[in-house]
Amino acid sequence: MIRRFPLVAALAIAAASAGFAYAHTEGLALPDPVAAPATAAGGDEVAVFAGGCFWGIEAIFEHTKGVKSATTGYSGGEAKTAHYDDVSDGDTGHAESVRVVFDPKQVSYGTLLKVFFSVGLDPTEKDRQGPDSGTQYRSVLFTTSPEQQREASAYIAQLDKAHVFDAPIVTEVQPLKAFYPAESYHQDYAKLHPDSMYIVINDAPKVTNLKKLYPALYRDWTQSTASR
Repeated sequence: MIRRFPLVAALAIAAASAGFAYAHTEGLALPDPVAAPATAAGGDEVAVFAGGCFWGIEAIFEHTKGVKSATTGYSGGEAKTAHYDDVSDGDTGHAESVRVVFDPKQVSYGTLLKVFFSVGLDPTEKDRQGPDSGTQYRSVLFTTSPEQQREASAYIAQLDKAHVFDAPIVTEVQPLKAFYPAESYHQDYAKLHPDSMYIVINDAPKVTNLKKLYPALYRDWTQSTASR
């Protein structure tokens, strides 16, 4: 069981001793999905992404043009255990997740998939990301339509076939059953706590990589319309 708050100093020391290998990865520019894009019925669309600590995933999507809001929370388990202390035990079935509301006229689901796999996580790591380990940190695409399910599965197959990563992608694709917002202190954490050592080491580099790899998609905090 790993809880982030008591371990900030330890994480900083561990990252330094490891040469900041995880934090300073440069991301990976990826191709667009070749499958036909998922189509929305009209208006905004919702997608849910899980890939390690939800603070970093929330941050990259809040910096992505076309995203209207990003909310941290829990998916995969029951409502009664959708609380940080319970989820941190690693046996609730929940994964730390981010609910993304986006305008498909400005950014496609396929583009969000590309951002997620490029800078959000290492999709070859199972039940962990960086310093965090446990099933609550597994990577999952919780889809909200059959079209999203098809496109997500096809994109993973496309990347695996091209051997983009050094090992097979272990990111799961599952229909979303429910999303439970996390506690208020988890919302906008990277924005509100930019000097936190956890953010500096693990999450800020993801936003930097987004800006570097996809400058046309990037927006700064002042341009963000993220709201709850």
